[in-house]
Amino acid sequence: MSWQACDDPKFGDSESCNLIDLVVVPRTADIGGFEVRRALPTRERRMVGPFIFFDEMGPGEFLSGTGLDVRPHPHIGLATVTYLFDGTIDHRDSLGTHMTIKPGDVNWMTAGRGIAHSERTGAEVRKHPSRLAGIQSWVALPRSAEETAPDFVHHDKGTLPVVGGDGKQVRLIVGSLFGEHSPVKAFSEMFYADAHMDAGSKLPLAADHEERAVYIVSGEVEIAGDRFGANQLLVFKPGDEITINATQPAQLMLLGGEAADGPRYIWWNFVSSSKERIEEAKADWANGRFEAVPGDNELIPLPE
Repeated sequence: MSWQACDDPKFGDSESCNLIDLVVVPRTADIGGFEVRRALPTRERRMVGPFIFFDEMGPGEFLSGTGLDVRPHPHIGLATVTYLFDGTIDHRDSLGTHMTIKPGDVNWMTAGRGIAHSERTGAEVRKHPSRLAGIQSWVALPRSAEETAPDFVHHDKGTLPVVGGDGKQVRLIVGSLFGEHSPVKAFSEMFYADAHMDAGSKLPLAADHEERAVYIVSGEVEIAGDRFGANQLLVFKPGDEITINATQPAQLMLLGGEAADGPRYIWWNFVSSSKERIEEAKADWANGRFEAVPGDNELIPLPE
């Protein structure tokens, strides 16, 4: 990979003002007593590439005896991608999977035609105060894969490509970027990466992918003369070569890919190209037709 910065338009040029299509300031939400910042979907932007949902969890702290408790709930038509910065989460699903995810690992759960799962802090971790921080994102499946069989895969941190140098380190979570390819199987062309930048470093983001965005987890960056701080999603216009300059130590999530093959509807935890399919999934959950999650009998009821 090349770390050479690309030639951005000069500050003050009209083209410079057009590099960024949208700046999203996430709204806060609550999952199981734990605060998250929701960057996607928003009224102004429903998706970036295949990403239709993007939540930053925490950073938060739990007292002894407490933890994250997201009870069993259903999904269709998407893949969930869980990536942690701090802490652990125990994942259980209706396939019988029980997996503890740790910082830098990847949990990729394909919902396809239907799956249920829960996300909780493990029993051993609850014996002591704990922390939790990370990103939960959903990838909308292409129409040809919306009804695929549900699946779950886990990839340890050490299996993911890492590219570093010149004050930067980028771990590729899913897809292709900077000449590297993640072992996580995706259903469409996409990229998703965790980038750490020292102050003064530069990160080029080529125009290879149709849709691109950067979520600033911490720190501050400058792009074509404008500065942006933590907890903002910057959605770029297509076709522009971009250089991200770190004005202080920063952590970024890079994401995007090819645009979805048609509109997607999202209701609660269901994503589909068909409104009728979502109505069917609602009825299936309300009437107990999803497979149960072994070892976790609590359920989140269908919202009214």
